[in-house]
Formats: sequence, C-alpha cells, structure tokens
Amino acid sequence: MAFEGRRKSSRPTREKKPEFEEQVVDIRRVTRVMAGGKRFRFRTTVIIGDGKGRVGVGIAKGLDVETSINKAKAQAKNNIIQISIKKGTIAHEVKAKYSAAQVLLKPASAGHGLLAGGSPRLVLKLVGVQDATAKCLGNTTNKLTNALATIEALKKLKVTKKK
Repeated sequence: MAFEGRRKSSRPTREKKPEFEEQVVDIRRVTRVMAGGKRFRFRTTVIIGDGKGRVGVGIAKGLDVETSINKAKAQAKNNIIQISIKKGTIAHEVKAKYSAAQVLLKPASAGHGLLAGGSPRLVLKLVGVQDATAKCLGNTTNKLTNALATIEALKKLKVTKKK
C-alpha cells in the first residue's frame, strides 16, 4: 500500500483579483560615491490604476530592484488621484507642465482610440481613458517627468456634475 499523501479538495480556489493594475515605467541604477567606493541603489517608477478613474505614480529607491518596486507601489497608493471619465474620454482639453516636460491632453469621440506615446499612454490607459489624444510638447524624453506632467494635467480637469 503506497502512501498517496493528502487529498486535494475539489473546491476551486478563488484568487483575489488585485485592486490596482500596475506598470513599472522606469528602473535606474543610481550611484553614491563614498570613501570606500561606489554604492549602487535602484530607483523605480511605478504607475498604478484601477481603470475606473483612479491613478497614482510612485518613485522609490532600494538596494535591489524588488524592494524598490514594492516601495514605489506603496508610495503610488498614497498618491492616488480621482478623475471623472465620461463616455471613455476626458471632459475637456488640458495642458500641464512638470519640470521640463509639457503634456497636452485632448478628448476624442468614441471609437477614436488612445493616441499617445510613452508615459502619457500608460497613465491614460491605467486611469481608464479609452478615447483621447496626448502629445508631449517638452524637449525631454524622461519617462518620469512625462508621467508626472500627465498626472498634473489630469489634476487640472474640472469635475463634471452628474444630473
């Protein structure tokens, strides 16, 4: 008689769906020069969103990539903003600046799609906007500042009252 171990239950296990979808935008290795040599750390930028109007950006450093990602996720949860999405697009045209990055967001009609590149596309996708146009007007290609400029633009959106 062979030992077969424990029997598995026939009930299906339900995995809890995470509240937010997350996207790692940027991982950089940063260096601090000390008396004994160079000390390396990792700076990570993470964008989280629920696809229903909430989005947040977090930036954190850690001794390895995994800890910096977890710290950035925690910070992004603390920095969440809420916007109103009407018929899959934003309410009106808005322009914002953060550091050297400038972003222009325009609403679009249904079925137009999300015409944006880089960090603005990720932010708009995670917030739940399906139809919009975004343009990076600044001369910087820095993903972090472009994402933060997009967040600033979303903060400028006026809240529309439901009738």
